[in-house]
Amino acid sequence: MASVATDYTNQVVYTDEVADFSPEIVEEMRAHLVKYPADRKRSALIPLLFVVQRERGYIDNEGVNFLAKFLDLEVTDVWETATFYSMFNMRPVGKYHIQVCKTLSCRILGEPEITGHICDRLGIKPGETTEDGLFTVTRVECLGSCGTAPMMQIGFDYHEDLTIEKVDRLLDTLKAGK
Repeated sequence: MASVATDYTNQVVYTDEVADFSPEIVEEMRAHLVKYPADRKRSALIPLLFVVQRERGYIDNEGVNFLAKFLDLEVTDVWETATFYSMFNMRPVGKYHIQVCKTLSCRILGEPEITGHICDRLGIKPGETTEDGLFTVTRVECLGSCGTAPMMQIGFDYHEDLTIEKVDRLLDTLKAGK
């Protein structure tokens, strides 16, 4: 059975546990930190959240606790940033995280059909991950590519002017591991 996304706040178990990162990762974090004025450490939060997500697979309680201590912030300060942006995952996602824009331009130009087709092909619903862990489909707010709607993002790559045929070719390529 595919894993099902639920409201993240129902999954959080708050603990005082702090993630442990290698000295190399901590040094990478420090390299981000020095890009910002010393009295504005919070400005480094977004790039540091990307580091935590890359290293841990998603933003978890222990990673948030680490960043709160590292940046001398409240844990809630870190959570409010992490949960605001759709680019941060609050739960494990598949190797290919398909984020389909669901806002007005994309919706008018075919997002419901595109999302339905992707989900039918993969045998999951939005918010779910395939049993093999390869794909997660998420409907997200505007990705800022309204002129090329409908569109979706996989990883950091945009796929625009989507048609069923384009989606099928892309899914076949991803499934083949290319």
